[in-house]
Amino acid sequence: MHDATALADAIARHAPHDGMLPTAIPGLTLIRTSAPTLPMPVVYEPSVCLVAQGRKRALLGTTAFDYMPGTHLLASVGLPIVGSVTEASPQRPYLSLQLEIDVHELGELALRHVPTAEAPAAPTGLTLGTTPRELLDASVRLVSLLDAPDDIDALAPLTVREMLYRLLSGPEGHILRHMARADSRLSQVARAIVWIRQRYREACRIEEAADVAAMSRSSFHQHFRAITRMSPIEFRTQLRLQEARRLMLAEAMDAASAGFAVGYGSPSQFSRDYARVFGSPPARDAQRLRLEFSSA
Repeated sequence: MHDATALADAIARHAPHDGMLPTAIPGLTLIRTSAPTLPMPVVYEPSVCLVAQGRKRALLGTTAFDYMPGTHLLASVGLPIVGSVTEASPQRPYLSLQLEIDVHELGELALRHVPTAEAPAAPTGLTLGTTPRELLDASVRLVSLLDAPDDIDALAPLTVREMLYRLLSGPEGHILRHMARADSRLSQVARAIVWIRQRYREACRIEEAADVAAMSRSSFHQHFRAITRMSPIEFRTQLRLQEARRLMLAEAMDAASAGFAVGYGSPSQFSRDYARVFGSPPARDAQRLRLEFSSA
């Protein structure tokens, strides 16, 4: 049996510096941060994240998810999140792992292990859960395989499969079963999310996403909001604003050019939407973030 300390030790061995560090195990990323971070936009792909040390907050719309050792965050669809590490220091850095969820592997497992109770009808896209001992044990063994590279090909798939099984067997199992079913509302909305993410810069009618999901307009909007906590329009707006913020910070693009690049035809509309989501107009927000990053 292991505890979060064993997972933190295993992650620290293979994440010697800050950042998101891909590993030799497909789908496994280790994350280390030595100080609290500013809230930054990111898209969470379908995955599970386990925290070994420190704390992090993820904002989905106006809903906050705070996770720490003993908890895990499950993303069942690709969602635009604003994330920040809230507890970390050089002596005790934030340490976590992120494991992408293979839907094909998940589907095979779900067919083999039928639930004893009927699943709820409307899972959400982001869920915070308590990590069972068995899932923690498997995660320690998975990261520890990085100490024995020759064993990864043979043993990592088995350990990943065990982690998926533990999630399927736990309180969030119904969410994973919806992910595995092509005809579930979650999978239908997930297809629409992919479609929106591929076209969020375009001036296409968002109602077309309902056709991609093979749902009526009313049913699509109802289930989309239940899963993402946003309307389809709000979802597209989040994607546009997050990318515009990245362009201003990472590529030094001015506010008007960033707004145009992500699909806005009106600078004033871009500024209004940006201030509503991030709390200040785009140019002022970008300047503040640059100053905070330079002084960090």
